[in-house]
Amino acid sequence: MTAFTTAHAFSGFSVDDAAAAKTFYGETLGLEVEENAMGFLELVLPSGAHVLVYSKPNHEPAGFTILNFPVDDVDAAVAELNDRGVVTKIYTEPDFGTDEKGIARGNGHGPDIAWFRDPAGNVLAVLQG
Repeated sequence: MTAFTTAHAFSGFSVDDAAAAKTFYGETLGLEVEENAMGFLELVLPSGAHVLVYSKPNHEPAGFTILNFPVDDVDAAVAELNDRGVVTKIYTEPDFGTDEKGIARGNGHGPDIAWFRDPAGNVLAVLQG
């Protein structure tokens, strides 16, 4: 028997305002958000995986994509996010070749992808997949 196991591994990231994160992930993005016994948030993904979201007083936004959402139609997903008030044109310099909607077209070299931020400034993405 080993002490180290990967059976219940999970990911997590910090935010500066747990209430704003709960509203954004729950209401804006439509994810199931639970509060655990320690008062942290847990995003329950449709796959059943959980992602821990914890408030951190000296939070610094992640400079990389922390959560990806594969979608069937990236253009429709971006339009829906924009309708919900989410800005998807977050990169200007360098803009990664994004169009006016903030979508970087893979053109056969990768998926079409658009990035956006949560209220804490962390980067998320929708990608054609």
